[in-house]
Amino acid sequence: MTSSPSSTPSTIPPTIRHLYFHIPFCPKLCPYCCFYVEVGSKNKTTAFLDALLAQVDQAKEQFSLLPETIYFGGGTPTALTTSQLDYLLSGLRSRLDLSQLAEWTFEANPATVPPEKARLLHQAGVSRISLGVQSWHDPLLKILGRSHSAAQSQKTFATLREAGFSNINLDLIFAIPTQTLPQWQASLAQSLALQPEHLSAYCLTYEQDTAYFRQLQLGTFHQNVDLDADLFEATIDTLSTAGFLHYEISNYSLPNRHSLHNFAYWKGHDYLGFGPSAFSTVGLHRWQSLPDTATFTSQILNRQSVSHFSESLSPSTRSAEILAFAIRTHHGVDPADLAPWPDAVAEFFALGFFEYHQNRIVLTRRGKLMADAVAEAFL
Repeated sequence: MTSSPSSTPSTIPPTIRHLYFHIPFCPKLCPYCCFYVEVGSKNKTTAFLDALLAQVDQAKEQFSLLPETIYFGGGTPTALTTSQLDYLLSGLRSRLDLSQLAEWTFEANPATVPPEKARLLHQAGVSRISLGVQSWHDPLLKILGRSHSAAQSQKTFATLREAGFSNINLDLIFAIPTQTLPQWQASLAQSLALQPEHLSAYCLTYEQDTAYFRQLQLGTFHQNVDLDADLFEATIDTLSTAGFLHYEISNYSLPNRHSLHNFAYWKGHDYLGFGPSAFSTVGLHRWQSLPDTATFTSQILNRQSVSHFSESLSPSTRSAEILAFAIRTHHGVDPADLAPWPDAVAEFFALGFFEYHQNRIVLTRRGKLMADAVAEAFL
């Protein structure tokens, strides 16, 4: 069952407006990925979909679900077959009140979105696609261990447009081993040529327990901090010139096309996560479901707890988390919210990381290069 703060008949259940669904299946496992994923099988997937719908039913016993945003991540949600997606999405539509839904995002792998699947997603009410292009250079895609080619990304983007999608994000990665600045600039140019509404550009990180981390330790891969900074600044310059708002360190959008779901996280709104390894945060309570698909499925269907991790947050800890997210966005923070850290604030102004914009403290261009270190100072 979904772990949550206990409620009594006299209490009103919290209204949850943001839902995340983790689909753990992938066509293949990428060597840099640190998320809980696995290669799916038909028998396992069928039972998993039943468990996912059952988890929604169990959540409705504890919470009022009135979603404004839904996000399907993974893994690869589009690794599900068209019939499996139809079963899952139909089941969700019959269980959820979607009258307030403003954004429904699906992450997609370019190799797993034929026209019939794209049409099904659009007809089911999915309004936003995040397409995992990662690179427009096939040799770099091979290094990343991706299952698609640049040509497939181009074709899939056209397929999504033809299906009716008018809000598409392109997911890109920079600082890939052997990647050069001209290659990255070419990837940005090719992305802009497609006229997407949103671009996410992430600097490759070497997470522990990944094949890439082991290659870094062995010396096969090397990090170049100066080149990483050049790639990041090239991203800012190129996308800003093209009319994209740099609204969060790794995210750029055309006007009013920012990710509503991610902004809900950054503002500290309550959310529920469904599926193995998914996190939920309601009030000052946070928990995670078991990161094991088979055990998750079995225990949900037998109405047993799937809690893997749970913690109670102090108000100050939660406020600091929200502030650390806010400083990474273009809105910045109210100076009063940083009053408990006068020394850190003074230091960041002295270093040229902070500036005032419309009576709020925001990161400078230099500060954006150090965003992670700045955010950590307030946690």
